[in-house]
Amino acid sequence: MASILRQVSSVIRSKVVGLKTPIPIINTVRFKTEQAADNRPTVRKFDPLVKSQLTEFGQYVYECLPKYIQKVQLTAGDELELLVVPEGVVPVLQFLKDHHNAQFGSLADIAGMDVPSRPNRFEIIYNLLSLRFNSRIRVKTYTDELTPIDSCNEVFKAANWYEREIWDMYGVFFANHPDLRRILTDYGFEGHPFRRDFPLSGYVEVRYDDERKRVVVEPLELAQEFRRFELSAPWEQFPNFRNVIPASEEIVPETKTDKK
Repeated sequence: MASILRQVSSVIRSKVVGLKTPIPIINTVRFKTEQAADNRPTVRKFDPLVKSQLTEFGQYVYECLPKYIQKVQLTAGDELELLVVPEGVVPVLQFLKDHHNAQFGSLADIAGMDVPSRPNRFEIIYNLLSLRFNSRIRVKTYTDELTPIDSCNEVFKAANWYEREIWDMYGVFFANHPDLRRILTDYGFEGHPFRRDFPLSGYVEVRYDDERKRVVVEPLELAQEFRRFELSAPWEQFPNFRNVIPASEEIVPETKTDKK
């Protein structure tokens, strides 16, 4: 670098004096960047430290609430899940919100899932966010068509509309909810669209009647017989992404003998 500066200064000095000297050619050096060792840069990497911290926290929560938590597991590599009994939804959510080591003060979402082959076909999923620790956790419970689940509206006010959506789409009843009524479907709608036994075409159709000058609801009439298409999943074309990580990894709580 010093030699380059000396050459440039000599050229400028010669121009000032009036000497006609050829301008030296400075050879630039090109640095070759090393190729990344990872051949799949778009695939999310998993931090082993974060995984170990989530495992320890899952074991800690299980030790604090063994009455309500049935299983603790990691899904998708680094996503912590707590599987709780239906009567333990409110105590577990209250613990995760108020405990100093958790502080999951934000209810991001409540989702539902229907698996008709199970005795308790419905699964309710609570997604929580801790702004203090920048961490997420998932709480899952189960129920059937007739057994209600305690509403967590008193713990998280955001659960009001989420539970109404679950009731509207799946028909899961939430006890002690202040205003449990449909929120997405129309007035007088019968059935719950997200249930697996609900037909994709529905039971009724809505159209505008020119004679009555209003919208009318009539029984559904299909012009042709409903056809079922069997299409393979598009991800089957990518064998490199098969069995990359296990779907779920159970976290076994530590016993007193293990600690010794």
